[in-house]
Amino acid sequence: MDSDSLKFYVIADEETMKKSGHESLETLVSALLRGGATTIQLRCKATSACELSAASRRIRSLMTDPRTLLIINDRMDVALVAKAHGVHLGPDDLPLAVARKIAPKGFLIGSSVDTAEEARRAESEGADYLGAGPVYPTQTKETTNPVIGPKGLEEIVMAVSIPIVGIGGIGPENISEVLDTGAAGAAVVSSVVSSADPEAAVRALRAAAGAP
Repeated sequence: MDSDSLKFYVIADEETMKKSGHESLETLVSALLRGGATTIQLRCKATSACELSAASRRIRSLMTDPRTLLIINDRMDVALVAKAHGVHLGPDDLPLAVARKIAPKGFLIGSSVDTAEEARRAESEGADYLGAGPVYPTQTKETTNPVIGPKGLEEIVMAVSIPIVGIGGIGPENISEVLDTGAAGAAVVSSVVSSADPEAAVRALRAAAGAP
């Protein structure tokens, strides 16, 4: 995996998408890709495996740049069926070590952490990359985890050798601060998916980070 592919990581959260009035996942992802998103993670908690598999396959076909990644949240079965690049597993999903044993060669597995200790454990269990946070306060996802701030993110970056993606409350105003920690990328939800113009929102993130 080229860690640059994680730099502008957009979580296409279906609930946020619907609240923001976007027509469909495909329409949203098309806009994100035009804007320059480098990884798309589909987070569709209320969608059946059958529906998500079909949508994921359609979205996979939109990705013409081989460096762009499609990651499925939670559902390893869907990720494999849709030929996504990988899966992002949470604490209530298939255990990392088990997923690693059954994953085909080249299949990416991500996990969420909020401490250096958790990061080291996830790396030892076979994670390819980690989402770390929340870096800043966020209302997108219910969590009792404390805000770790850029300092906490940097500690996690330094604790492991695999790429780290900062997540939580990130937008154009602070993405440079996140990337300055040594994180491979920044994962965003609200600052892009809640926007009336997701394409322009991704472009704003890239501009704020000094990317063309």
